[in-house]
Amino acid sequence: MVDFQMSQAYTPDDLRKLIALLRSDKGCPWDREQTHESIRRNFLEEAYEACEAIDTNDPKLLCEELGDVLTQVMFHAQIEEEQGRFTLDDVADATCKKLIFRHPHIFGDTAAEDSETVMEHWDELKRREKRYETVAEAMEGVAKSLPATWRAEKIQAKAAKVGFDWPDAGGALDKLDEELGEVRAAIESGTGIAEEVGDLLFSAINAARLLGIDPEDALHASSNKFIKRFAYLEQAAADKGQALTDMTLDEMDKLYNEGKTRL
Repeated sequence: MVDFQMSQAYTPDDLRKLIALLRSDKGCPWDREQTHESIRRNFLEEAYEACEAIDTNDPKLLCEELGDVLTQVMFHAQIEEEQGRFTLDDVADATCKKLIFRHPHIFGDTAAEDSETVMEHWDELKRREKRYETVAEAMEGVAKSLPATWRAEKIQAKAAKVGFDWPDAGGALDKLDEELGEVRAAIESGTGIAEEVGDLLFSAINAARLLGIDPEDALHASSNKFIKRFAYLEQAAADKGQALTDMTLDEMDKLYNEGKTRL
């Protein structure tokens, strides 16, 4: 008989005990075999699924997905507790101390009357906490596991804080044109193409940042728009009794552009 009290309603502490049980010798073989590395992707997927629930404004789904994220947090903490390195209590302790430290306008004598000032203080306190001595070190501290668009945006924002930035989006758009020319030159020479394409994307994100546009959201919106227009193209071709694989690019492009005017 497993040592777990069944109940009509459970608490976060019950979840903690349940995960410890699943990881134990009396638990589940799969759960017991997992490592930080083996479930790393699960953590990312659960976080993205929680974001999807936020985007669809579905509170029931969000409740479920936050539970999955919480499970991941507790699972990783349990792995560490088994190794004797830290516990979930240590995680909570460190987080509380960090939040108190980064809110001196609440727990100290610093004044912050608006969100902008709060964020300025937050960034400075984070720099001191992480002991970053240069802007480049702060850039290196941006998580490499972030979506590339967000990582680029955060790196650019750190450069902007010390004045290394265009005064407006116009300069960034001019730079974008320059980078496009360098991509074309790289293609002609057959060398450095990937690097130049990366620079082009980096410049596009810089322009989006200066325009106040989230590049990740903008790219998702464009992807969704493309899917809708491609669905129109596919259906229009089917209505004509044509398979896309038998059509020329010009024929498909004509139907795709027709979809642009209707969607």
